[in-house]
Amino acid sequence: MELQRIPNGNSEKIHLENGIFDEAEQEEFLPHKPNGMKKIHFTDSEGKTSFGMSVFNLSNAIMGSGVLGLAYAMSNTGIVLFLCLLTCIAVLSSYSIHLLLTCAGVVGIRAFEQLGKRAFGKTGKVLSAATITVHNIGGMSTYLFIVKYELPLVIQAFLGQHTSSGEWYFNGNNLIIIVSICIILPLALMRHLGYLGYTSGLSLTCMVFFLISVIYKKFNIPCPLETYGNHSVNFTTEEDCQAKLFTSNQQTVYTVPILAFAFVCHPEVLPIYTELRNPTQKRMQAIANVSIFAMFTMYLLTATFGYLTFYANVEAELLHMYSKVDPLDTLILCVRLAVLMAVTLTVPVVLFPIRRALLQLLFPKKPFHWVRHTSIAVCLLFIVNLFVIFVPNIRDIFGIIGATTAPSVIFILPGLFYIRIIKDKPMTSRSKIQAACFAAFGFIFMVMSLTFIILDWVNGESRSGAFHRKAADENHRNMSLKLLFSICFNNLHAAIQNAYV
Repeated sequence: MELQRIPNGNSEKIHLENGIFDEAEQEEFLPHKPNGMKKIHFTDSEGKTSFGMSVFNLSNAIMGSGVLGLAYAMSNTGIVLFLCLLTCIAVLSSYSIHLLLTCAGVVGIRAFEQLGKRAFGKTGKVLSAATITVHNIGGMSTYLFIVKYELPLVIQAFLGQHTSSGEWYFNGNNLIIIVSICIILPLALMRHLGYLGYTSGLSLTCMVFFLISVIYKKFNIPCPLETYGNHSVNFTTEEDCQAKLFTSNQQTVYTVPILAFAFVCHPEVLPIYTELRNPTQKRMQAIANVSIFAMFTMYLLTATFGYLTFYANVEAELLHMYSKVDPLDTLILCVRLAVLMAVTLTVPVVLFPIRRALLQLLFPKKPFHWVRHTSIAVCLLFIVNLFVIFVPNIRDIFGIIGATTAPSVIFILPGLFYIRIIKDKPMTSRSKIQAACFAAFGFIFMVMSLTFIILDWVNGESRSGAFHRKAADENHRNMSLKLLFSICFNNLHAAIQNAYV
């Protein structure tokens, strides 16, 4: 293919064979000192997305379902330990983005999986694409988990019912399929990620409303609370209403994975960088720092006020606690709608890097085609819907994804990329030693988190069972699966037909 560039007013053409450049061409993309020589040129097209829209998109990629589990994380660590862990994860996440942007600037590539290929060949490309795919599928699953469990409660509240009457529109499996087809899929079919800046801004506005409501409810819900309307929450003693600065229990092992999961945005960083107007490493790092700081503030306030409302009794999904207080509360109903809108609009942003990774892996030499673009989106949503229908607990996804792909994306891969790609610095240099320690820390973090989580599963303790299915739900699941298979097949068939009309 051929890309047009106009550096310093002079027209210059860059010829690429099969989407990659040889060693001679690579020299043109290496960074040079400002002594009149050429600056870095990237092999992809220049973007048109503004700084503000890029901040919205990256903040939206960071912010997600993890925010609902942070109060639960704080209840299992205490306020001070939680603050220390949150700060460390935020700083390390920013440093990780710095490593990625540095590598991208050296080789002139702004694709995560292509950095993997440059560092470790085809194996690195496959591993990077697989990591991004698994992680973002897990992230999309947590968003749809919220839709699955919150949307039926919203419908019940609108209809003034305290319990489900068994109709199809009270079944979460049916609702996630409908939302996926009617809202998520059309947004996911957009060709460029920058177009989602407006929906990302709306999503962030919804989460700000959620934060304001959590702060308000802290001063509106008393503790200890025995009854509220016809519903009860089991605050039995005054001790249940005391905040703890430090604490440790069996559920503490889920805290760091939840925090790591809450700050992962790295698969989206390079696609957003690609579509940024006037892209420079400094400009993209500033976008990352602003986004991380904004989400750090939101996370800290949400966790603190959610924890100080329900203390040790808070659940892994914060909104469930407000349902126990009063399921028909008008403000909480509005909050639910805002959170549902926010997580629904985030799913297409998370889907873009998966599709890009799969296209790089499966069709690296093919130009853009709507059939592939559409088919991958439909298949991904199909897989995520299956995952959400069969996995019983959102906490398990937080834990497993946060303990495996999250440290891989945040710590291990960026550190290894930097070590392998940056050739002008010896291994004994400070920057490479830092990158090596960074990757080693991620590996240790992964092993320890997985070990503790598996031990928790083996012991089988503190399984609340609130998310587990009853035998009576099997018919609903089967009906939902039939609907999902039918819709998926019809959409793929229609996409293929339209492509050749």
